[in-house]
Amino acid sequence: MSKTPTPHIGAQLGEIAETVIMAGDPLRVKFMAERFLENPVCFNNVRGMLGFTGTYKGKRVSVMGHGMGIPSIAIYTYELFNFYDVKTIIRVGSAGSINMDLHVGDLIVAMGACTDSNYAAQFELPGTFAPIADFDLLRGAVETCEKLGYKYQVGNVVSSDLFYGETSYNDRWMKLGVKAVEMEISALYTNAARAGKRALGICTISDHILTGEVTSAEERQTTFTKMMDVAFSLV
Repeated sequence: MSKTPTPHIGAQLGEIAETVIMAGDPLRVKFMAERFLENPVCFNNVRGMLGFTGTYKGKRVSVMGHGMGIPSIAIYTYELFNFYDVKTIIRVGSAGSINMDLHVGDLIVAMGACTDSNYAAQFELPGTFAPIADFDLLRGAVETCEKLGYKYQVGNVVSSDLFYGETSYNDRWMKLGVKAVEMEISALYTNAARAGKRALGICTISDHILTGEVTSAEERQTTFTKMMDVAFSLV
């Protein structure tokens, strides 16, 4: 018996492309579908988590939301990798900078993703797993940033379970060279590794935790297009 549709994705097998570009906010996904895709068709609206499939420069690609936090992206990416034959997932999202040379509007291409989550405990490893990006996707993203003249950095991010926390550990992550804080990439990279698939996280700096620089929710939804340009260049 087919495992699709899943409890969280209403698509039939074949309705989702092998490459999916994902964002936490489903309205950002709708924006990407309207801006980048030719003839987009909605394949999912379960729980309001929009997904569309269309073509970009003649290549079939899907865009879909993944919600906020590791539990949410873990569910969606697991189902896409394991039930829908998706081979590549690229996350485009927002992150808070903890690096003095990484400012609002800059891009961070996540080479690796630290985390304070317990997600990888399920694998009962005799140590700590280090989730990393697919190198070919990472290299392609850097080449696109260089070609387009986008300001970017490559490095480690930390995927935190906490948006509001009693204690901040950002100074400790900073000492180890971590550049930004977000909430999902570690689980994305872990799921990709377990499924033998490819993944990359590209984030726009939406706020600077050290200096207080911020952007509005509307700006995050509709103006963070440079990371989208980079993601679609990898299709």
